[in-house]
Amino acid sequence: MEFCLNLRKPHAMGIVSAVLVLGLLNFCLAEWQTPSVVEPIEYQAIKCRKHSAALTDFGGIGDGKTMNTAAFKSAIEHLSQYADDGGAELIVPPGNWLTGSFNLTSHFTLYVHKDAVILGAQDEWVYPLIEVLPSYGVGRDGGGRYASLIFGTNLTDVVITGGNGTLNGQGQYWWDKFRAKKYNDTRPYLIEIMYSDHVEISNLTLIDSPSWNVHPVYSSNVLVHDLTILAPIDSPNTDGINPDSCRKVRIEDCFIVSGDDCIAVKSGWDQYGYNFGMPTQDLIIRRLTCISPDSATIALGSEMSGGIKNVWAEDITAINTQSGIRIKTGIGRGGYVKDIYVRRMTMKTMKYVFWMTGDYGSHPDPGWDPNALPMIKNINYRDMVAENVTYSARLDGIPNDPFTGICISNVTIGLTEKPKDLQWNCTNVAGATSQVIPKSCDLLAPSNEVFNCSFPHPPHWHVKMKTCTNRGCRKVEL
Repeated sequence: MEFCLNLRKPHAMGIVSAVLVLGLLNFCLAEWQTPSVVEPIEYQAIKCRKHSAALTDFGGIGDGKTMNTAAFKSAIEHLSQYADDGGAELIVPPGNWLTGSFNLTSHFTLYVHKDAVILGAQDEWVYPLIEVLPSYGVGRDGGGRYASLIFGTNLTDVVITGGNGTLNGQGQYWWDKFRAKKYNDTRPYLIEIMYSDHVEISNLTLIDSPSWNVHPVYSSNVLVHDLTILAPIDSPNTDGINPDSCRKVRIEDCFIVSGDDCIAVKSGWDQYGYNFGMPTQDLIIRRLTCISPDSATIALGSEMSGGIKNVWAEDITAINTQSGIRIKTGIGRGGYVKDIYVRRMTMKTMKYVFWMTGDYGSHPDPGWDPNALPMIKNINYRDMVAENVTYSARLDGIPNDPFTGICISNVTIGLTEKPKDLQWNCTNVAGATSQVIPKSCDLLAPSNEVFNCSFPHPPHWHVKMKTCTNRGCRKVEL
């Protein structure tokens, strides 16, 4: 049968117009409900992919209300089949994408568009409880631990990047419950990658994490760069970047405002940490800017029982922050912090410039060993300027276990209008200083000779960034 509409009749024209208008409204509504990438994307990464898909291809709806956990999981499971065929990228297009925890896969890129926001759901049930870390023995908040918003384990070649797209953990929900002591388990992080190799996390804005923001653990060849991390300065445990029992890590060009340490280097807790025995080593931190009034710019510890060694940090800026570099440890930790090299720090409005703490008393359980003493040695700081400082240094080692080999050179510290009378408070430490103002304590042997503390060349890890685009990718078949 042939259907023919007489367009010369007025009512027919009206029907056509109505159909066109309704079609246009439905098209616009669909576009609003499921935004997509209009233009080809281009970005720098350590690895480009042969195949590409968008979250909307798997039923994702970016209205800020629809749960997209199933869409993320379906997309990543489907794209995992291309791991041996050039890998695949998943593009999160413009929109607000509410989701619970989801797992990544190998040879894979998660790309968050500049106008996309991944929203962490405020419901515990979408963050499954997972095993505690073997180097900790217990969740860091106690009990078990919730899976991170973006999680991956036993991966090779994974990239989490974007056009400065956003991960929003919607942490207020979690902070309020934590403060009210309503949790027996550890809050989720925004990103956690475990037991993995060749990882890049870059060009994203992370806001309001329930707890730590970025946590690479038991991993190697990790590159973290060009992140903006933001949390209220009174938010609990919102550490910025925490490399934990990792090897060969580079952290560069990051801006962090935090309620806790901007960077906290870790390697396990008490007997669980030194029995697991996986240090964090060969870590480079460059061009970091930190604001954290109640915590450190860079902390080493307090969970350092597996050891921390070979750390280089340079070109660091701290503003309105409690301390510059802080070493945190205590009796029962065991392990070591050694071969630390820091230079070219600029600090403005600080409580402490240098802080070392040997009396951290928290323990995972009653099984900790009071005879397990940490070793802190060969700590080198040089070429630093600070202004509006309350205390120059508080350096507290452990009785019968002093912190040794501390070297500080070419440091000028300007004080507040009402500084503390005792500028260098030193106990159970040993070392030497040169060209330090105000003059250091006697335990750090102020020298009349001019010398520079050691800063050996950091290891050169050649990482060649590539320009990636979805223009040449193959759209995956669904």
